[in-house]
Order: sequence, then structure tokens, then C-alpha cells
Amino acid sequence: MTPLPAPALELADVVRRHAALLPDPTPEQRRVLKAIAACRTAALGGHMEVCDLCGYQRPAYNSCRNRHCPKCQGSACARWMEDQAATLLPVEYFHVVFTLPNAFNALALANPRVVYGLLFTAVSRTLLEVAANPKRLGARIGFLAILHTWGQNLSLHPHIHCVIPGGGLSPDSSRWIGCRPGFFLPVRVLSRVFRGKFIDLLRGAFKDGRLRGLPDAAAFEALIASSLRTDWVVYAKPPFGGPEQVLKYLARYTHRIAISNRRLVSMDERSVTFRYKDYAHGNQPRMMTLEAGEFLRRFLMHVVPRGFMRIRHFGFLANRGRKSNLQRCRELLHAQVPDSDAVDLARLRKDQPLDDRNLCPVCGRGHMCLGALLQPQPFALFTPFHDTS
Repeated sequence: MTPLPAPALELADVVRRHAALLPDPTPEQRRVLKAIAACRTAALGGHMEVCDLCGYQRPAYNSCRNRHCPKCQGSACARWMEDQAATLLPVEYFHVVFTLPNAFNALALANPRVVYGLLFTAVSRTLLEVAANPKRLGARIGFLAILHTWGQNLSLHPHIHCVIPGGGLSPDSSRWIGCRPGFFLPVRVLSRVFRGKFIDLLRGAFKDGRLRGLPDAAAFEALIASSLRTDWVVYAKPPFGGPEQVLKYLARYTHRIAISNRRLVSMDERSVTFRYKDYAHGNQPRMMTLEAGEFLRRFLMHVVPRGFMRIRHFGFLANRGRKSNLQRCRELLHAQVPDSDAVDLARLRKDQPLDDRNLCPVCGRGHMCLGALLQPQPFALFTPFHDTS
């Protein structure tokens, strides 16, 4: 019998081995660490898979389904994308990125729900207001916004990716107003409006007592002044070529987490080494080695509060009225509802039976089929930081 290949290094391995180095994780961070450590292990139970030809058996354990787990995002992304395929319009799509200045990093760490919520609000109001201006586009647009909080080296880098159809409905919804080919809205205007709206929202949150970590009004105003000394970056990437390119982008970005298993290189008793792209030097691939506790600390900076939505829809794509708005857009564009079966990228589900992924790894000809159920088992490493909850 040919031995099965050893598994590659996973984030779960780092958690099980080094989570005890973390001094005081928050309750939400504890939940994330527990879920990652237990994901697809006997702790969560599962079932046996049996080859229908040679009888080879292997356990298939349940996944944790935590949105911060690198092993659980593929199927969630595929299911989500199948829904998004039906919302695509036959127009050019644009990708615009809004970045929060580094001056607000400490405030974001202390108040993630408030600061990231304000970031979504500032971005959405900026795009909707500038697009509605008759001097710009004069249309009611719709878009998808996705919060990312990390840079390639796991540092804190809050920014929102927006995927936007190139046009929108006229104020009375009587016609479709398309943007110029290859150009959506001026990024300098977006940057100025975004800066003003976020600072106004932040001042309101401070006045209402919703921000922790600021001793007094003088410290708050000093923080605002510091942020104004740096650029408020709004970046418009080249437009997408069509629906399949949009879905390919969504597959990469929507359910991404701070670090994937494929970027991990090695781990020892003290450190973790991983790959990253050096954006400051032409996206050069590099390696970084961090002390294991520091690696986990950086990873946990990107755990968003429980129930916080990282993917949101705005404008005519907002949940309320989305169906009727899309129907009106298609009427004006003389377009049909896209057939999701015709879009290959929307068919990414990994649970289709009897395909090549389910071939027996021993005989190579049989298929792995569902066998006996496996009950969850006690798992000592499930609480590496001596949590008693």
C-alpha cells in the first residue's frame, strides 16, 4: 500500500502548538482559536469514508465553519457566489479601494465594531453621493463592499474593496445611465469626500461616548490632525472585462482571511515562517519569520466582532429592493437574468459526488462514499490557553 503524503503545515498546527503563548485573548479570539484548533478533527465528529472498490477507509471530520478558519472558506465562498451570479449585469464593472490611514490603527483595535462600521458608512455615503451628483454621473448606483483589515505581513491595514457596476439608474428610474468606458468616478474627489465623511462620523462617535482609548478631547483632535498629515488613499483598479472576471475576483477576495494555509512555510518551537508579497518593492515574493506568539497576535488583530458583517451591499443592490431594482436595470439594459449554470466560476461547490476529488487515494479507481457516523471526541488541545468557559 502506498503511504499517504504528509499534510502541509496549517494554521491549526500553529494554534495547537503555540496558542498558550498568548497572554490574554478576548472571548471572541478564544472562540476563533478553539474553532481553528478543532476544525476537521475528531473533536467535532464526522463520518467514515469507504472506497466502493477496495474497501479503504478514512475518517472525514466535520468543519468548524468559522469565518476566520482558512479551511472553511472554500465551500462558503462557492455557495455565496452562486447567489451573486444572478445579480450580475451586462456592463463594465469597477474595483475601487478605500484605505483608512494608519493613524487610526490603535483606535480600530480598541473599537473594531464602531470604527469598521463607520468606515462602511463613510465609503457607502461617499460613493452614493458622488455618483448621484449630476456633474459626475447623476445616477443611483449599486455596489458590493468587502472589509479587509490586513496587509500581506499581517499588519493592521483596514481597507474596503468595492465592486461596482459601471453605471446606475436615473433619479426617476426611467433610464440606465452608463459611465464612460474605462472610467467610473474621479479618485481625488472620492478621497476628499471620504476623508470628510469619516472624520465627521468619528467626531460624532466621540461626542456620543462610543470610542474607547482616548483620554480627552485634546487627544482626539490630535489624532484627527495626525490623520490629515497623510494621504487618504482611494485607488481605482482597471475595470473588469465581464461577469466571469467579476466572479473570479469575488472568489479571491470575498471570503479571504488574514493568512491562508498555502502561505505558511515552516514552524518550530519558537517561530513561524510565511510567504508574503512586498508591495513596497514591486510585489516581490519574500519570506518573513515571526516569533510564534507574535504571529498569532497579528493574526488575531483581524478577528472581527461577533455578528459583524464584512460583506455588505449598497444602493440598488442593498437587500431591501434588490430584486425589483435589478429587474428594472435589466429591463433598461435589455438583458436577461444570467443563467448561473452557464457561468463556470459560479459552480465551485466542493461537495459534488463522484468527481476526481473523491477518487480513492489507494487504488485510484474507486470512489470514497459515506460510511458510519463518528461522534465528537474529547480534545485536550482544544483549550490551549487554559480557558475555563
